[in-house]
Amino acid sequence: MHPLRVSAIRYLNTAPLMWDFEHGSRGVELRKQFEIDYTIPSRCAQMLAEGSAEIGIIPVAAYTTIPGLRILSDVAIASKNAVRSILLVSKRPLEQIRTVALDTSSRTSAALVQLLFEEHWKQRVEFTQADPRLESMLAHHDAALLIGDPALLVDRSRYLTWDLAEEWRTLTGTPFVFAFWAIRNGVCPDEELAVTAEIFGASRDEGIRNTVLIAEEWSHKLALPRDTISDYLVHNIHYRLDAENIAGMKLFFQLAAAHGVLPPAPELRFAPELEFRNSAPGKRI
Repeated sequence: MHPLRVSAIRYLNTAPLMWDFEHGSRGVELRKQFEIDYTIPSRCAQMLAEGSAEIGIIPVAAYTTIPGLRILSDVAIASKNAVRSILLVSKRPLEQIRTVALDTSSRTSAALVQLLFEEHWKQRVEFTQADPRLESMLAHHDAALLIGDPALLVDRSRYLTWDLAEEWRTLTGTPFVFAFWAIRNGVCPDEELAVTAEIFGASRDEGIRNTVLIAEEWSHKLALPRDTISDYLVHNIHYRLDAENIAGMKLFFQLAAAHGVLPPAPELRFAPELEFRNSAPGKRI
C-alpha cells in the first residue's frame, strides 16, 4: 500500500501537531506511512476534495462542502477564549467600519467575521477577498481579516484589533474550533482508523510536551520572543476536540447556515466514533 498523502500547514499553531512527523523518534517510520505536503489551509481542503490527499488539516468550514469525510477524533486547533492569531485589524473604530478585506487563506475565519458583524456587532459591511498583506488591505479597506502567523506579527499599537475567538466566546459562551484533521472515507478499513487517529493524537501530545523546543525554533522564524510563542501555544491554542469545543463547532455551523454564510453541515462523523456527555450550553443568541 502506498503512503497516505497528508496535506498539512506550516503555521506556528500546527507545529505541535506535526512533531512526530518532523522531529520525533518515529519520524523515519512515519514518513514511510505518510507523505506530507505543506500548503495553506484553503489548499488543504482543496486537496482532500480533489483526491490528491487522503488526510488533511482543514478549516472547519470545508467540512460543509466536501462530502465523504470523517474527523480524526480528539485533535483540533481551537481556542477557549482569545486566540491572538485570528484578528480583525482596523484603522478606525468598529462602528465606522464599512469595508473589510478578507484574508483568502481560510474560509472558516472569513465566515466567522461575517457572523460576528451580523450577530454580535449588528453592522452591515462589504467584504472583499484579498491577499494577506496588511498595508495593502488597509490601503483600500477600512479593516482587514488577518489569520495565522501574520496576525501574530501585527503591531497592535498602530491599529485597533479584535480577537475573533474572544468575540465569539463573548457572543455564544462557547469556544471556537478553527481546524481539524479529516480523512476521506474508504481510505483504510475501519479497524485501522483508530490506529491512524492514535498516530496523529500521539504526535500532538509529543508536540505539546516539546513546546519549549518549538518556541525556540519559531522565535527565529517569526522574530518573536520565545516566551511570547510559548504562551501562545500553551494558553491560546487548545488542541483537543472535547465536548465543549464540539458544541461550539456545532453552533458555528448552525449560525453560518442560518445566515447563508456556509451551506448546512452534514452530521459530524468521527474516526473512531466518539461519545460525549452533554456539554454546558452556550449563551442563547
